[in-house]
This record gives sequence, structure tokens and C-alpha cells, in this order.
Amino acid sequence: MHPLLQHDLDTLPEILRQACDTAVSFLETLPERSTCPPASAQNVQDEDDRLPESGIGAQAALTHFWNRYASGMSASAGPRYFGFVTGGGTPAALAADWLVSTVDQNAQLNFDTIAPAIELATVAQLKQLFGLPESLCGTFVSGATMANFVSMAIARQWLGEQRGIDVAQQGLAALGPVRVLSASAHSSSVKALSMLGLGRDALVSVATLPGTEAIDPAALEQILLSAPSVPTMVLASAGTVNTVAFDDLPALLKLREKYDFWLHVDAAFGGVAAASKRYAPLLAGWEQADSVTIDAHKWLNVPYDSALQFTQQKHLALQVQVFQNHSPYLALPAVRPDNYLHLTPENSRRFRALPVWMALKAYGRDGLAEVVDRNVALARLLGEQLTNTPGFTLLAPVNLNVVCFALDTTDSSPRALEQRNQFLKLLDNAGVVRCTATSLNGKPGMRAALVNWMTRESDIRLALDSLKACRAEV
Repeated sequence: MHPLLQHDLDTLPEILRQACDTAVSFLETLPERSTCPPASAQNVQDEDDRLPESGIGAQAALTHFWNRYASGMSASAGPRYFGFVTGGGTPAALAADWLVSTVDQNAQLNFDTIAPAIELATVAQLKQLFGLPESLCGTFVSGATMANFVSMAIARQWLGEQRGIDVAQQGLAALGPVRVLSASAHSSSVKALSMLGLGRDALVSVATLPGTEAIDPAALEQILLSAPSVPTMVLASAGTVNTVAFDDLPALLKLREKYDFWLHVDAAFGGVAAASKRYAPLLAGWEQADSVTIDAHKWLNVPYDSALQFTQQKHLALQVQVFQNHSPYLALPAVRPDNYLHLTPENSRRFRALPVWMALKAYGRDGLAEVVDRNVALARLLGEQLTNTPGFTLLAPVNLNVVCFALDTTDSSPRALEQRNQFLKLLDNAGVVRCTATSLNGKPGMRAALVNWMTRESDIRLALDSLKACRAEV
């Protein structure tokens, strides 16, 4: 054995203690850490672009990395990172994630580890948490992008089956053009259309209900009537990124009874609202969708990367048709919900379910629901404060946990865009709170998405103070 490897094996407890101490020091300073480190801190130094001929050992490498690059780590896991929809890692989920790397299990069903059984049990618990039926089969994937991709791949296979075509075997050319209908499709779904060979041009925009981002069911029906023979999937939103709008799923389900389409519900973060009795009614009907996306590293607050793709059990055979993997050293394809090998693009991956399982065990329904309720209350508080603060305006009501706002001078002019960008640059430089740019109804705005388990009212006060200070400089 190489002497450095032997040395690190002999001193493994010390290495892990050093890693633990480093992690603890980071977490202890998280509330004060910048939500957006300066650009100069985000560059790798020249010598670290070059592969060393001789190594320095694990402890020296850890020290080298942290001394040089700790300042480039943002507080994205902290209580005032409102950018995108980014959760943190609860203590239980973080500890589990460390164990995942330690035990290093491939969660594929090879009958040599309990990992697949834990994953299946985790999916069962999540269905109970969200009020989803046994008829939905869930599989862990890397994120909402992959969950949407998998769902739409199954939909593509189903559209072919309705016409006597096996797309997975015969290819997309046998199916021909497909129509994808949505009012507010997430960009990851548009990306999936490209990856699936359906093409971004397959997406047809549906008119929204007045003043919302939600599908107008009447407008959807008119499109369905216009070409009833075209293979169609409908992408519904259960929490849009700008305003957390929820499509009227019962109305869409009624339309599905009349027309032949696949209904996919993108509930990447909005689906977690079902953990709260107060907000679960927003998702009425989602249990009947053909497929559903939920992202665990958002509002469930487990470390990256973790999401779930749900499919109705009646479609499971189609999922296997798409993703089956044939190899003499692997389990044969079978229609069963506990082997991701034949249900997702991945042939191997880590034990993703354990952080979710640990969080469910540690905090239960009550604990996770409290995070949802608290985040929504704080988002509404922030929205109220911005409404009452000169210099800001809300672009939409605070429907759930996202505040979509703008400077009060906002219009659609280049000057308004320049001011918004200048404001966000000042906000990033201050490093107290992170918001991200967006656009709503043609107006340049910003989003504050609250999903972190640590966020408190004191964080809203600090965030508002920084927003006010930066506004005064624009």
C-alpha cells in the first residue's frame, strides 16, 4: 500500500475528527457567513489547477482546502439564503448524509444490502406524510430536473402505447409529433423535452386564469378540442417558482376524463406543503395524477442531491420498458418498485433515501409541518413589511412561501432592469440575505423563497434592514 494511504488508514479517526471539527466551525458561523461571497473568493488558485505528482495526505489536504477556500463558501444552507428554492440540512439529515458516504452502499437491488428496503420504507412514509395513496410508486432521483425527465419519459412511452407503438424499442420517429401543454412549465421540464427528443417546440403555452400563473381550464379545453388526435401530455404546476400558484387539479382531472392525455404534476417544492394540514388542500387531486415530482433537498431540508419521482402503479410496466437495463451480472428487469436500476436513468448511485428516512424518524409529521407553517408565516411577514416599506412593491400576493417583489419604480424599461440588477449586486455584496432575479408580467423583479428549517423572525428583520439599506443606495 502506498505510504500515504497506509498513514491515512492508521490515522483515520484523527482525519474524521478534523473533518467534523471543520464542519462544526462552519455551521457555528453559518448565520454570520455571507450569503454571496465576493467573486475574488470564488476562484481556484493557480497551483490547485495542477495535479500534484506526490500527495500531502488527508489531514494536510483538508487544512489546505479550508484555509484557502472556506471564504468562498456561501451560507446557502443558512437561514437567510432566500435564493432559488434552497433548503438546508437538518441535523438528522446531515448526520445521515455523513453515514451514507461512510457505509458507501449502492442502493441498487443486488440482495447484498438493506439499502433498497430502507428506500422503499422511506417512500411509504413520504406517501403517508403527503397523503398520497399506495397506488403511487416512488423512486429517488437526483433532483426535480431528473424527476420531471423520468416522468415525461414514461409519459412518452404511454402516448406510444395508446397508439400501438413501443417508443423505447422503435424510437421516437414511430410516434411522431407530441403536444405538451402548460401555463407555467418549469425550465427543467423544457430541458427534459430537449433531452427526450420531443423538442422544446412541442411545448404549447396555455392561457392563465386572470392575475395568476395557473392554467385556465377553459383555455386548456379549447386547445384539446382543436386537435384531439395529437398525443398530449399536460404539465401541471403545484407551486410555480414566482408566485407559488397551484393549478386547479380537480378541473384538470375532469378534462382528463374527456380527453386522452397524461397528467404530470410538478410539485417540486409546493408538494411538501401537503405535510401541513393547513395547506394540504392546495394539492387536492394530485394523488390521481399519472406522475408527480417532489424535491427533497428543497423544503424537506435534506442535503443535495435528493428528489422523488412518483408514478401510478398501473404505469410501472411502462417505466420498466423505458429504463430497463440488461446485463448478465445484474438483476433481470422486473416490474417492481424497489429497484431503481430499471426505473431511472442511473445504473448506480448512493444511498439517497437515508437522510430523508432519518429526518422523518427524528422529527415526524409534526416537526416537518412546523417548518412549512413557520416558513409560510415568515414569508407573509416579509411581504407585509415590504408592502409597508417605501421603495418596494409586491409583484404578486404571497400565496405560500415565496415573496415576489420589485423596486417601486419597476416598469418594463431597460432602466428598470438596470436598477434591479444594481440593487441585487448591492444586496449580494452586503451578504446578509440572498434573493434571486426574476421577471413577472414583463417586469424585472426579485424572489425570496423561504424553505430553510432555521429561519426565524429575527432573520426577517435582518433581511429587511439589508434590503432597505441597499434600496437607499440605488
